[in-house]
Amino acid sequence: MSRNSYVTGLLTLVFALVSIAATAQNGVNDSTKNPQQVALLHWYGANQTATFPVTTFPFGAAFDGANFWISSLTGNTVTKVRANDGEVLGTFGTGQSPSGVAFDGANVWVVNQNDNTVSKIRASDGAILGTFSVGQNVSPVRVAFDGANVWVTTLIGTVVKLRASDGTVLGTFSAGSSPSHVAFDGANIWVTNTGSNNVTKFRASDGAVLGTFKVGNNPQGLAFDGTNIWVVNSVSNTVTELRASNGAVLGTYSVGSTPYGITFDGANIWVVNFASSNVTKLSAKNGAKLGTFNVGGGPEEAAFDGANVWVLNVNDGTASKL
Repeated sequence: MSRNSYVTGLLTLVFALVSIAATAQNGVNDSTKNPQQVALLHWYGANQTATFPVTTFPFGAAFDGANFWISSLTGNTVTKVRANDGEVLGTFGTGQSPSGVAFDGANVWVVNQNDNTVSKIRASDGAILGTFSVGQNVSPVRVAFDGANVWVTTLIGTVVKLRASDGTVLGTFSAGSSPSHVAFDGANIWVTNTGSNNVTKFRASDGAVLGTFKVGNNPQGLAFDGTNIWVVNSVSNTVTELRASNGAVLGTYSVGSTPYGITFDGANIWVVNFASSNVTKLSAKNGAKLGTFNVGGGPEEAAFDGANVWVLNVNDGTASKL
């Protein structure tokens, strides 16, 4: 059996066990999810509104099938929060200035900006399984999982690919100016370049650049809806919809003030508006605005748990569950 086949099989088994627990806690049966579905954030599985204290300066979040893992940029920790009721299950040390977070089906990966590393943390108990360098003085920012590997953006203009099984660096690839967020579309990796106002599309298998596409000013968060890529333009106060196959612009939609984070819930796009302390809900079919919802102070990131959207409020140290 090849290494990749072994890793895929192991992740599938572990995630099946995790999802059994998730079903027991929140009624969402994710037992059929495989590593690629985890990588695509396919938690589709409905609805209360609440706000929970989580950690100081919550910055990045990832869902593991039952719980959220939320990094504290100033606390040098990641906090595990149960999704069904917001209870804090544990807080675990990371490196310096943890930012982006991703789940690989068994483990949580946390980017440590000031250490130029990523930490691999076992989701079941928070044990650190490894800390891996992504280069010297690169200022890593965000991370995504592609079903076998993790991809880390760095502010110096690169994206680093690491093997999820052991943290080995498989390649470092040039992106645009000041890359920030990163997402996987099932075959390719997309990176927003905040300094060059565009996004770069990389083939996940080998890191080849498949295209660079113009969007709005200061692009930040991005999300894949199964067909298209949605990009938040923080300075333009808009979201751009790109066809994932060729990067064609399908639409640009106005949202709130200083949008930053974004997530897809299986039918709709949710955009976090930092300066206006609210979230805009758009139809993924046509970009129609379906609602605007107030959250806490300084919201900057969003994630979906199969039933609800979670928003991190950096000024309040809270998470809003919609």
